[in-house]
Amino acid sequence: MARLVRKEDKGPMAVKVGSETKWICMCGLSANQPFCDGSHKKTLDEQEGKVYIYNKDGTRTEAKMT
Repeated sequence: MARLVRKEDKGPMAVKVGSETKWICMCGLSANQPFCDGSHKKTLDEQEGKVYIYNKDGTRTEAKMT
């Protein structure tokens, strides 16, 4: 079963665990969920107001919203 989840953040969230910082993925693209692997860098040139679909091969297409 496929599921589409809308994510709007373009970067990770820092979470302090004792004296250590963990970076949590907020864009939904990390292959190392729930931790950030830097995949959010693909979102930096997204245009406001548009919705994108990211494919397993790393490419993206604009979703046509009706």
